Amino acid sequence: MSEKLLKNIAQEEILKLADLVEIQKGQIVSKTLVQNQSVSVTLFAFDKGEEISTHESNGDAMVTVLEGTGKFTVDGTEFILNEGETLVMPAKKPHAVYGQESFKMSLVVIF
Repeated sequence: MSEKLLKNIAQEEILKLADLVEIQKGQIVSKTLVQNQSVSVTLFAFDKGEEISTHESNGDAMVTVLEGTGKFTVDGTEFILNEGETLVMPAKKPHAVYGQESFKMSLVVIF
């Protein structure tokens, strides 16, 4: 019996990742698609002004903005990402995420 590695997502169906999470007023919404010792894949929806404060990860984190605009700070350097843009935040470097406006992103972390 094979175990499904992906969860919370339809299989064998065309999807738009941005449609899988909804922006909610005053919140950050997340939906985990994969979580194991090697990789984590999570979708996020940030309301404008919401943030994840500075933290570090043990893995390389690749974010792709799916909708809107987000501000990412990596080791003190700010990056503004718009829909379709991707940024890699290296492991062990402090980083933060801020909703410059309401936005959605996918996060893939490789451990």
